[in-house]
Amino acid sequence: MKIAVYPGTFDPVTYGHLDVVMRASKLFDRVIVGVLHNSSKSPLFSVEERVNILKKAVTEIPNVEVRSFEGLAVEFAKECQAHTIVRGLRAITDFEYELQMAQTNRILEPEVDTTFLITSLEYAYLSSTTVKEVAAFGGDIHNFVPDFVAEEIRSKYAARKSTDSQAG
Repeated sequence: MKIAVYPGTFDPVTYGHLDVVMRASKLFDRVIVGVLHNSSKSPLFSVEERVNILKKAVTEIPNVEVRSFEGLAVEFAKECQAHTIVRGLRAITDFEYELQMAQTNRILEPEVDTTFLITSLEYAYLSSTTVKEVAAFGGDIHNFVPDFVAEEIRSKYAARKSTDSQAG
């Protein structure tokens, strides 16, 4: 069985991420989306929220599962008995960073390879950072994320705004 992991922070998951998941699901028998718990970042959503959002987003893809993980992606791949890490590439700047990571991972674990999927052209501009920035200023994000994700993001920013106005 060919198992791949697709690690990331997914804060929030975008149509670009889901495009990579869907395409990877056609290449591998099983795809495990790994939601990174990175204590050095302060994400919009908790790791549990991101896992739940992703589970809902991929519910119709039978060979995809979602899990959280901490630490190195290559260690997560080994833990999942995966021999491939899937990474999406939007631009040449992504490639430089991802190539370095892939080479490092290959040294750390020679049995784990990296497969790059070029982002579909319609999502090449899209990033979680862009989605959060547009949403934070009240912009329309329905072209970037599924409707239920857009609602989760709006709710999160509304709650923050409420907390900030109470504190000030």
